[in-house]
Amino acid sequence: MAKKDKSAHVSETPATQLLRAHGVEFTEHPYDYVEHGGTEHSARSLGLDEHTVVKTLVMQDQDARPLIVLMHGDCKVSTKNLARQIGAKSVEPCKPEVASRHSGYLVGGTSPFGTRKSMPVYIEQTILDLPRIAINGGRRGFLVQLSPQVCVDLLAARTVQCALAE
Repeated sequence: MAKKDKSAHVSETPATQLLRAHGVEFTEHPYDYVEHGGTEHSARSLGLDEHTVVKTLVMQDQDARPLIVLMHGDCKVSTKNLARQIGAKSVEPCKPEVASRHSGYLVGGTSPFGTRKSMPVYIEQTILDLPRIAINGGRRGFLVQLSPQVCVDLLAARTVQCALAE
């Protein structure tokens, strides 16, 4: 029996199930995951510009209400700017175990699609200017490429301006 082609279909995740159920066009891009490699590693592994690789960050407001922020891979989130724009007193990243509990995904494999809990999603406005983005497909070492507009259409993501260059 022939070995499976690495570029072939990857097993389903809650994220890819949701995308397929909504008829979203996307391509699958598995890569070798490296602990703490981040978007820099995934972009380099797949030959992508890190600015087009979007990270999914699970954060919480002052009342520990979870939210998702979608940010360019080569940028950080200004939590002060984000809090001001969403009407919160403060915003901070969730601890990894808390983020996993909210999303249903392991940190490093968090997708905004098919999360365990419904959470508000905020997307850095300039991401919508890109023709295509690569975003986690629900597993470590697995990105999907799609139109950034899908985040607005499927997740009701609201635009924010809170990017800081790394």
